[in-house]
Amino acid sequence: MSLFPLLDPLLPLVKAPAQYIGGEMNSVVKDHAKVAVKVALAFPDTYKIGMSHLGLQILYGLVNREPDMLAERVFAPWSDMEARMRGAGVPLFSLETKTPVRAFDILGFSLQYELSFTNVINMLDLAGIPLRSADRGPDDPLIIAGGSCTFQPEPIAVFLDICVLGDGEERLMELAKAVAELKGKFRSRRDYCRELVKRVPNLYAPNLYDVEYAMDGRLASITPNCDEAPLFVQRASVSNFETSFFPTHPIVPAVECVHERINLEVMRGCPHACRFCQAGMIKLPVRARSVETLVKYALETYHATGYDEIALTSLSTADYPHLEELMARLKQEFDGKKVGISLPSLRVNERIRSIPGILNTIRKAGFTMAPEAGTERMRKVIHKLIKDDDLYAAATAAYREGWDVIKVYYMIGLPHEEDADIDATCEAILKTSRCARESTNRDGELNVTVSPFVPKAHTPFQWEPMASPERFKDIRTRMHNRIRSKKIHLKVHDPERAYVEGVVSRGDRRLAPMLVEAVKSGCTFDAWDECFSYKRWLDIFARCGIDQAKHNFRERPDDEVFAWDHLDGGPPKRTLLRSRVKAETLAEAYTA
Repeated sequence: MSLFPLLDPLLPLVKAPAQYIGGEMNSVVKDHAKVAVKVALAFPDTYKIGMSHLGLQILYGLVNREPDMLAERVFAPWSDMEARMRGAGVPLFSLETKTPVRAFDILGFSLQYELSFTNVINMLDLAGIPLRSADRGPDDPLIIAGGSCTFQPEPIAVFLDICVLGDGEERLMELAKAVAELKGKFRSRRDYCRELVKRVPNLYAPNLYDVEYAMDGRLASITPNCDEAPLFVQRASVSNFETSFFPTHPIVPAVECVHERINLEVMRGCPHACRFCQAGMIKLPVRARSVETLVKYALETYHATGYDEIALTSLSTADYPHLEELMARLKQEFDGKKVGISLPSLRVNERIRSIPGILNTIRKAGFTMAPEAGTERMRKVIHKLIKDDDLYAAATAAYREGWDVIKVYYMIGLPHEEDADIDATCEAILKTSRCARESTNRDGELNVTVSPFVPKAHTPFQWEPMASPERFKDIRTRMHNRIRSKKIHLKVHDPERAYVEGVVSRGDRRLAPMLVEAVKSGCTFDAWDECFSYKRWLDIFARCGIDQAKHNFRERPDDEVFAWDHLDGGPPKRTLLRSRVKAETLAEAYTA
């Protein structure tokens, strides 16, 4: 049943109504009566964010190329639309056919950020689906999740039926085929999950695991409560990344989005294992596509969309083994078409020096580098082994070749960080801007984003405490006092949102009531500055008995049982611990 007759009167009353109507170029509409399984792909944020996510486009294309399956998209409606929907009794719906989400066989969420957990709960409520897995019946859709946060989903685990660990392309298809056969056959959601886990590898069903806590309140164990559930859930990895599905006919958004471009995934995984970086651990092993394949995908997508920018995406594009050849080929193919090539968040190395020169005849898009720390000492500590000479040489080349603005990323509040490290970071920022003097005789425009460090699961720093509010305040003041150039646009993020993220990112199932309370209190879209309220979160922590200091400012002992120890996040725990010890040794050996 299409809800469009109920939606139509609401659209003139909300902002950006085009994000709710569908019908975009390359979208797919199928007859629900003619397929064996219906999948709703949900992104727990707005249309403009979700439509910029490559993973959503991959899964959408994969499912819809199967004649007996369909996939439709679901996004979190903005607060004005949600209020109108609730007032009119309109449940959460799919974009393509305006079908109620609860009528699908699978509702799959992409979990990329811990502060989107409240949006997931709110979307379930808006859809009229029981929040907790244990309360769902045979007519409710299977609630699944994928993405980086499924490697530590425990705070939201009671609301999910299945988590797909790792690369989702192949596992989603296997899961969809199993659901087509099994849907409606089990009155018990638990029994349904048992059969799915038995048939499909790399699935984590939280309701098949029991959690025990020690007398001191710490987590004691998470163990399977049935034979089908593995003691340790392995992550999936696509069997052949070179030939894995790529969406050459992605949906072209109907409204302006964060990224409107061809996202060309050149490589998956990262070879560097930076100690703060969860993505670098969970995305292993490193896999790269060939130049021929990437050029083919770029041309096909260009002709199918008309996009005028190609982003070479990966965790570390500067480490793509054929980068110079790829850029030369893209330059050859797109020369004269006014298509820009962007290189998001490049790792600083010797190769980065030559990149601006290679791209100097193509319309210039973004040029971004991520040094993260300003001293050799801190780079050793976090295992970001870069050189200042490469950073400055790349900046000099970029300004010389015509880039008006460069963007750099740094982190603060890292383990073992000292004031001298912050001072060196400020000096590195100033020197980067001065690199423009060689070609322009003036300082260059530089956008600097500085983010608070948040310890993440499956990393060597998962045992570490966060820096205190006083420490972050001191760093912020110190940086603003030292960086006064009008050419440098310094944005130092406040730590408040990072503290809420920190509580959730290392929490366990006892946070579930807090997340429900947060939704009731209006804590949705907390990734958005205009929606986030730290005071509101502090009130929720107080009402729910959450000790923020225990979550964020406590150094964990070596033998701490983590809520994610039963999930395969890459390197084993003993390897991460050795890396942490090495970081501490390096911090003591080097003087800032």
